[in-house]
Amino acid sequence: MSIKTNNTKSLIKIVSIPLIALLFLTITSCSTDETQTVTNFTNLVMSDEFDTEGAPNSALWNYEIGTGNNGWGNNELQYYTDRTENIKVENGYLLISANKEDYNGSSYTSARITTQGLFEQTHGRFEARIRVPYGKGLWPAFWLLGSDCETNIWPQCGEIDIMEYLGDNPNTVFGSVHGPGYSAGEAITKDYTLENDRFDTGFHVFGIEWTKDYINYYVDDVLYQQITPEDVPGEWVFNNPFYIILNVAVGGNFPGAPNSETVFPQTMLVDYVRVYQQ
Repeated sequence: MSIKTNNTKSLIKIVSIPLIALLFLTITSCSTDETQTVTNFTNLVMSDEFDTEGAPNSALWNYEIGTGNNGWGNNELQYYTDRTENIKVENGYLLISANKEDYNGSSYTSARITTQGLFEQTHGRFEARIRVPYGKGLWPAFWLLGSDCETNIWPQCGEIDIMEYLGDNPNTVFGSVHGPGYSAGEAITKDYTLENDRFDTGFHVFGIEWTKDYINYYVDDVLYQQITPEDVPGEWVFNNPFYIILNVAVGGNFPGAPNSETVFPQTMLVDYVRVYQQ
């Protein structure tokens, strides 16, 4: 979920954490002489289980409202609100819903929340269990942005996309980093595709394990990508605090506009967000 603007505005469910201390894997995204380090982060430092009905926890989440600058830098079509029609906690889930409606000059509404100024962390494991929506023009994301983006303008502040998804391609998600010299269409990215399954029909855990030396990307604890300082053509800008963003965009440069077959409303369900340190 790349941006081109500086407009940024507990009960714990039982979870199985893989008992991996240090493991080296070779996967298809690497050449045969490369290895990947998998580190286990087990010290839980932040968790939102979305167990309290109503608005998201104001101690953790801020709302971003409006259309941003140039559609949040991507020519997106939605107007972000804090209304219950677009965002609420219900039955143990966070619901972010995109609607087709005329609202403050826009033809669609949705929601975008961040932990900016409330929870920011350098390195660790960030993960969320999510069921994504379906339909052309939908662009849900779970991502991190450098906490200094208001003064250190994007992409210099850095962006880590843990999960991006195009609503008309329900088998595939993307993981990316953006920084100086490798942003927007030049981001370092890789996709992960489900075999004989879809991301919109069930929940999946999307996560990263992030250290000063690498960022590992996971879907359901399957490691599918590692990005290191040697992999980026510019400065490595991922050793500073970042904050979390959850949103569902509509339209924009990446997914294109909805079409006549896109059914609204469409909702992203988030079961939990958890952050660990070593």
